[in-house]
Amino acid sequence: MKVTNEFLIPFVGLKLGKHQFEYQINKEFFEDYDYDEFEACDIKVNIVLEKKSTMLELHFKHKGTIHVPCDLTSEMFDFPIKGKIKVIVQFGEDFNDDNEELLILPFGEHQVDVKQYIYEMIALSIPLKKIHPGIKDGTLKSEALDKLNELKVNSKEPKKTDSKEEETTDPRWDQLKKLLTDK
Repeated sequence: MKVTNEFLIPFVGLKLGKHQFEYQINKEFFEDYDYDEFEACDIKVNIVLEKKSTMLELHFKHKGTIHVPCDLTSEMFDFPIKGKIKVIVQFGEDFNDDNEELLILPFGEHQVDVKQYIYEMIALSIPLKKIHPGIKDGTLKSEALDKLNELKVNSKEPKKTDSKEEETTDPRWDQLKKLLTDK
């Protein structure tokens, strides 16, 4: 994965308080990660960096759409996604990003790379099953849906029962039933 200056936020020259950063994410962003779960995307990411005297707080929010095939009909559609995460940045002896909500930077560091956090936030907000909204409200018309409806099993037909099965029972059960009625 290559480091780009676009996602490096320098915090040394910033005053104490909140600072806002915006990023427009498209399909090219995910090529570094070999992530190909969708055809295209249009996602807006907002980051609010709150600089305090001993630490930083990063509030990530994203909202947008991804162009994906429906898992039921394979029809392409724009699936809306959104999400948010919070990361606390503290300073210590060594770099440590083991905890997903806490990032420890070495004392001499002057910038923070937010690219990995943006990627994880977006990737985790995409559900495993993506269903076209037209299927849920019944407005989607496609060949695949027509074929599924044609092959659907109708369970409205009454079940046929053989009268022979009802007449023949195990004699042991008959003896037990007599015990209940003999009281």
